Amino acid sequence: MIQKLTTKFIETRKPDPSKRVDYRDTVVPGLVLRVNKSGTKTFSFHKRINGKMKRLTIGQFGPFSLTDARERARQILYEVETGRFEQNTGIEIEAKPTLVDVIPDYIVKHAKVHNRDWKRKKALLEKFTTLHGKRIDEVKRADVVKACDTIHKMAPVSANRALAHLKHLMGWCVERGMIDVNPIAGMKPLSKEKPRERVLSGEELGALWVACDDEGYPFGDCMKLLMLSGQRRAEVAEMRWSELDLEKRLWTLPSQRAKNGRQHTVPITDAMFDVLRKVPKFIRSDYVFTTTGKSPVSGFGRLKDRLDKALTEGTEPWIIHDLRRTMSTNMAMLGVPQPVTEALLNHKTGVVSGVAAIYNVYSYADEKRDALELWNSHVAKATKSALLPEISRSGMVGAATSTST
Repeated sequence: MIQKLTTKFIETRKPDPSKRVDYRDTVVPGLVLRVNKSGTKTFSFHKRINGKMKRLTIGQFGPFSLTDARERARQILYEVETGRFEQNTGIEIEAKPTLVDVIPDYIVKHAKVHNRDWKRKKALLEKFTTLHGKRIDEVKRADVVKACDTIHKMAPVSANRALAHLKHLMGWCVERGMIDVNPIAGMKPLSKEKPRERVLSGEELGALWVACDDEGYPFGDCMKLLMLSGQRRAEVAEMRWSELDLEKRLWTLPSQRAKNGRQHTVPITDAMFDVLRKVPKFIRSDYVFTTTGKSPVSGFGRLKDRLDKALTEGTEPWIIHDLRRTMSTNMAMLGVPQPVTEALLNHKTGVVSGVAAIYNVYSYADEKRDALELWNSHVAKATKSALLPEISRSGMVGAATSTST
């Protein structure tokens, strides 16, 4: 806010309990009066020095009069303009961090603490490359709109997610006093998202299983368990041997790894056990699916590209998460009650809520196992159907070869 400062004006300024307010003096360029929420009033000098915007604290109103502050501001301005300014003058320098500096700080102090998918959040925030060099207090709404437009051209849904994460980051900066106002608060998503409805057909499931056979360990086997169990990609990809009780045929997913923060048990069916018993074990490694023994598999984007090439030409676009919806949809058709399906998927859907949810500790253990066996039988039928044409073709080739000889 631009204002000709006077002693009377300063004395009569009342604090705003919701934010601090800056008044820029019209008499001496760069002199700013800040009225904090607590009521304290501080003089400072704002100027771009060596290419970076600096806030130099002069002193608090009272000990420093307006005349003293203007004199000090003129002195600093003279030293800056003549190239004689030095940071060891005893004046406090408060340089605002840039967005690229704030992102890792936000990830460490907030995202890693509260979000299990913090890596995804970090990746989306890093898409705002055109804003990374801007000071956090210089990021404007128009800048964000322009950056989101660029991201939207490549990935509309990712643009919405990136914007949501940036909004939260800016709100976090407000809470920590880095900025006074979130410049993109209330900014709407760039495009309306349609809920996904993609369900893979039996033929597509069979073709995908055959493609996973060709892919082998670790990605092919990991995808097979995704299809058979209906669990989330990260939860299966990061599966540990210590979570598996192969004698009791039970996989216990700890709350630390579950997306909703709840411990979850998944029955290990015969089909799932058949996949797991063939998986090689790395020495001194707890990861089931790994290429190094030190970390779980990654690079599902490249895997997806390979699987798409292996599927029939003209297959409708799909994503790995569609496998969960496919299982859920088929279970409904197979007569599995919804609460059992929700328990198997480890969903928080409101089917059981409120006080009932607190006391309903029944885990549907037997029902989940029966339901998963039903689903695995469905996948097995689809797999056999997919293999029949290949067997027929190989038989025809063999017959042709025998005839020619």
